[in-house]
Amino acid sequence: MNTFPDATQYVQMVDIFEKANRNFLNDHLGLLESQVSERTMCGQFQIALNDLIRKDVQYGKYYVDVEYNRNVGRRIKRIRNGRYEQVNITCDLIVHSRGGNLKQDNLIALEMKKVIRENSKQQQEINKDKERIIALTRSSYNDDWQYDGQDLPDYVCRFILGIYYEIDYINRQICNQYYRSGELVHEIFIDFAEIGL
Repeated sequence: MNTFPDATQYVQMVDIFEKANRNFLNDHLGLLESQVSERTMCGQFQIALNDLIRKDVQYGKYYVDVEYNRNVGRRIKRIRNGRYEQVNITCDLIVHSRGGNLKQDNLIALEMKKVIRENSKQQQEINKDKERIIALTRSSYNDDWQYDGQDLPDYVCRFILGIYYEIDYINRQICNQYYRSGELVHEIFIDFAEIGL
């Protein structure tokens, strides 16, 4: 029974994310302009996303958490990366049921990155963020775990939507990459000029 959310749920998550992103950008241009830390921006994005989730009839019992690192039973959240190594994770922002909904615990995973200058260390961090989003949106971990509707996995997966959110001060744009089932689906670029920066 390896069912994964249908395309309708993916579209719903994209819609919720894009509305939250518009609200975040409209309300917090000053944060972007001052180049505050990713944590501060994620905290404000959490509020924008939480406002929409809590009002949604279908998803109102889900939580929006920044840097959440626990799985059910207080275990550290882990993934298996592309090399199938066990990796402890703390995702920048997630929308999930905190283990309350076995059918679909995980909705949205977001990794945010601020790019101020190009260097190899930052590129490695970007690659790790994208690798994490790919792992988080996978439907299973081969023989390690298959969805059965009764148990949550040891390795966190099955997020309906994964987003790599890059604030690129060099090229003066925001890039949002959308992931589903471990694959990049599409990307959107927002020029700073479009949002008044």
